[in-house]
Formats: sequence, structure tokens, C-alpha cells
Amino acid sequence: MRFIVRRITPRPDIIRAEASRLGATISTDEDYQPVVLRVSSEESLDDAILRYAENEGLAVLSGKEGALVIGSSQRCEWWAGRLASSYKDLSRQIRNVLRMNTPSVLYARDKTIELGSRTLVMGIVNISPDSFSGDGLEDISAAVSRVETFLDQGADIIDIGAMSTRPGSDPIPEEEEASRLKDLISRIRPMTDVPISADTYRLGPAQAALEAGADIINDVSGLRDPEMAKLVAAYEAGVVVMHMKGTPKDMQDNPQYDDLISEIYSELEAGVSRALDSGVRRESIIIDPGIGFGKTIEHNLEIIARLGEFKSMGYPVLIGTSRKGFIGRITGKDPQERKFGTAATVALSVAAGADIVRVHDVEQMLDVCLVADAIVRREFL
Repeated sequence: MRFIVRRITPRPDIIRAEASRLGATISTDEDYQPVVLRVSSEESLDDAILRYAENEGLAVLSGKEGALVIGSSQRCEWWAGRLASSYKDLSRQIRNVLRMNTPSVLYARDKTIELGSRTLVMGIVNISPDSFSGDGLEDISAAVSRVETFLDQGADIIDIGAMSTRPGSDPIPEEEEASRLKDLISRIRPMTDVPISADTYRLGPAQAALEAGADIINDVSGLRDPEMAKLVAAYEAGVVVMHMKGTPKDMQDNPQYDDLISEIYSELEAGVSRALDSGVRRESIIIDPGIGFGKTIEHNLEIIARLGEFKSMGYPVLIGTSRKGFIGRITGKDPQERKFGTAATVALSVAAGADIVRVHDVEQMLDVCLVADAIVRREFL
């Protein structure tokens, strides 16, 4: 039997919504304990699983689709221990979720990137003149100069994009995208040991980027092309598995979800499985819930509010909110004037456990991360 365990944000409104989706009933707004686990299965949950939970003093809200189990971390650990003999896989998943068992390093070719002590800043450099954010560059020398600026400002990763994936955009020829990536990456690779990421979901451009010295492939399609995962594995590169509903051309055409977080979670799991099955190392995988890629403003806000739930998957979480349309909808500002709105999303993402933030304004967002980390992780020396 295959089980699915996900940690739920312990807010009463979220608990009620999740209970409703599982067919369970809840009649109060109790101040629940910090840990809320959602447990479901391809089949009905055995009564013994939930009985063990209740015996350990955990609250159980059960329905035909699964159950919410609510209580302290210690009692959930005891419950996992009770399950170990008869439900070994379930017990292991619960313990992994409770311990947020994310790798402490990320391997990307010959690079070892430390995770966990602070939030990493990924600086965006677009050599696509039609970028949504207004920062797109056509001149390679200007792009090299921007990379140098980001490196001087302290960027931990440089992310190179050569084709716009803004809503409604059409793809450019693969040869053109590949040429742009190769030209810029080959220029900046000798300049720095900082990891370089190539933002592409197409095989030819990814191959060109890796040949030029890229360390990470940032795939907005979540490895829908199985050959992409094989390519990443062959180069022992890192990979960002992102969620996108549809394609850049149609992703914002009235996107709808029955269960937003669960659907994104499930599709990210499928992308991660494609990576692992192709030989990509677990410690080379990053996940990204895909802010703005097939999401309404309400979807984007819910993802940020519940970002910590994706940590249950056991992989570093990257989030890219910088200058995006939902910030403009809230503030009324144009893309290049959304710095403060972006800062708010970055700070809240750090508080929710983001490992990497992808931004256009490296110097300012690095300060945001430093202060947020000082509060959240107690890292300030």
C-alpha cells in the first residue's frame, strides 16, 4: 500500500479546508497543537493506523479520503514508533516529514553548495529582450556586466535565461536560445566558481548550456521531457523541478485547481521521480512551486502562505516571486517598481523555510534575507 504524508500549516481555516477535502467533519476553532499531518492512501486507511494515533493522544479527523492527525511533534514521533512494525513505510514518511529531512548540501557537477544555515540568493540575468520584468538584455557585454555586478553584490547562484516564459509568450527557435545561453555562459564561466543555472525547459539549449559550463538546469516544466532528466544525470548537474500548469502560452488562461497545494505537491513528486529514475542524485534536486506559472493571484498568495508544506517532500525549496504580476496587482506598480513588494514576499518565504530565492535585485534582497535569517534561523554573525 502506498501512503502519502504531508505536513499541514496549523491554521484553523486551513485545517477546516483540508478536513473538508478529506470528507471529515470539524465543529470548532480549537487552538490546535503545532503539528498537523495529512495522511492519505490509494486505498482506505486501516482503522489500526488511526487507532494508534488516538492511543498516543493525537486528535484524528478522518474521512473517506484520508485523515488529519493533529498534536505535538513528540506524540507524532511516538505514533510513528507504534507504526514501525506493521507500517514501516508510513512510519518512515512521518518521521521524515517531522524532521524536515532536507539535504544539507546540493551537488551540481563539481560544485558543493551548502544549505540550511542561511537562505541563498539566485540572481536573474535575462538575455531575452522581451522579459516580463523589463530587465532583458540583448547585448552580451551588458549581460556580462550585470553578472559581474551580481557577483560583487554577493549572489550565491547566477540564473541565465535566454527565452521569455512570460504569460502568453511564444517559444523562439531552439537554436537561437541555445546560442544565447552558450555565448553568455562561456563568457562568464572563467570569471567565477559561483554556480551557474540555465533557465530552460528544452533539451538542445540545456545541452548547449551544460557544454558551456552551466551547473544547474532550471526547468520550468518540471522535467516533462524525460530526456531532460537523463541529460542532467549524464552531466551530474543540479536541477530545479518547477511546477507549471499548461505552457507559457496558455498557463494564465483561467487556471483552476480542485486542491491547489496537493495538486502542485503531486506533480512535483512526479517530476522528482522522473529525475531519480533517470539517475539524478537526490542531493542534486531542488523543487519550486512555480509562482505565476498557471496561478491566479489567490493561488500565488496561498502558495507563499503555505510554502513550508513543500518542505515535507525532503528537498530544498526555491521560490521566485521577484517583480511578478501578482505583486503589481496588489501594489499597482510596474515591474521595475516592485522591489518593496518583492521584499515582502522574500521575507515571508524565508520565514516559511525557503532555501533559495530567485530575484532581480540581488543587493537589496540579500539584505532582506540576512535580516530574515537572523530572525528565523538565528544566523547573523
